[in-house]
Amino acid sequence: MHENLKRNKEIKEKKKQKKREPLLLFAFYRTSSPLDRKQHMAETQEINLHVMVQDDQENKETKLEAARNYQWWIRIAIYILFLLCGQSSATLLGRLYYDQGGQRKWIAALVQVVGFPILLPLYFISSSSSSSSKFGKQQAKPSSPSLLALSMVYGVLGLIIALGSFLTSYGFLYLPASTFTIIFASQLGFTALFSFFLNSQKFTPFIINSIVLLTISSTLLAFQPNSSSLSGVSKAKQAIGFICTVCSSALAALGLSLSQFFFRRVIKKESFRVVLDMVIFELLVASCMILVGVFASGEWKDLSKEMDGFGLGKISYVMTLLWSTIVLQVFQIGIVALIFEVSSLFCNIISALALPIVQVLAAIIFHDNMDGLKVISIVLAIGGSVSYIYQNYLDDQKSKSSTTVESANSNAHIGVSEAASSM
Repeated sequence: MHENLKRNKEIKEKKKQKKREPLLLFAFYRTSSPLDRKQHMAETQEINLHVMVQDDQENKETKLEAARNYQWWIRIAIYILFLLCGQSSATLLGRLYYDQGGQRKWIAALVQVVGFPILLPLYFISSSSSSSSKFGKQQAKPSSPSLLALSMVYGVLGLIIALGSFLTSYGFLYLPASTFTIIFASQLGFTALFSFFLNSQKFTPFIINSIVLLTISSTLLAFQPNSSSLSGVSKAKQAIGFICTVCSSALAALGLSLSQFFFRRVIKKESFRVVLDMVIFELLVASCMILVGVFASGEWKDLSKEMDGFGLGKISYVMTLLWSTIVLQVFQIGIVALIFEVSSLFCNIISALALPIVQVLAAIIFHDNMDGLKVISIVLAIGGSVSYIYQNYLDDQKSKSSTTVESANSNAHIGVSEAASSM
């Protein structure tokens, strides 16, 4: 409000100066000598040249800002592709593992986190330049967090990922892929709640609409459970799968919101190297925790037996676990990068777009039931995602408009001030 009053005052002052300019010029030319008039013309030309140079510089800066903004949207599109492809593929491969005879919950959980070493070569690709903003502007180099603070960050996030991965394994074991995906999309409501308290998330009508639609979409199956069950799975086990999936969804939401909180309050750096650090170290902690569970449960003793009994054969068993590991790392890069670039809530909204992809592929590959209720869920999920993306578009346009108006007002003020001072 104070800035708007100040800007209105500046505009009124400029209008007064423009009204006085003709009178001042007329009085000057009547009372001045030819030499003074000649000197004034030279000064006016110099001022005009200075203004033209300044305008040219402003135009270059505007084009550079537009280019940076364009590059930012390209990065966002790439990260969205990583997230959607990784999440959809991992969900289908996880269902394939259990569908073909896999039964090891700790092994399935380990597969979700243990693939982080394949990301290490990216360290040689990442830039070692100083921290920059999301649009490429240079900032003052912030102080690095202490080793204790970073250890706490990665430890907390690793613990959340480990617990969530184990609960996700239970969900895959007792629920169809399509049902699991719809229920897991309920993390949007949890993310909105955690983001409100941890990250001061602002809620506009479009964001609220998005949250409502996606929450309804993810809970519709509770009214028709019999159409979304695996053959041979009792109602009790189906209930366990439902509860474990909802708990896993809540943990995933908490992890997203905490990641955004730690980025802004603890790490305070913005670079691709920081994203890699976050992904690799939190997965390292989660892998160590799950490995304890693997050896404590004794699941590692029966791996060869499970491999022999896998429906598609030994090679397919290994390839299923291997590709699950790879696509989940692609997913992790996408999800952490979107949190880093935008917010945890935006990341969650984009994640919900995987819902229709998994639904269609699960119906084709695993012959999951595709009834009217699931179709309605898909439509609501798409509508909710579009609503949030549109809100981000409005914010981007508003930011561009504000920058353009401020630049124009600054130019006009400088030009008028210099013209008045020369007289």
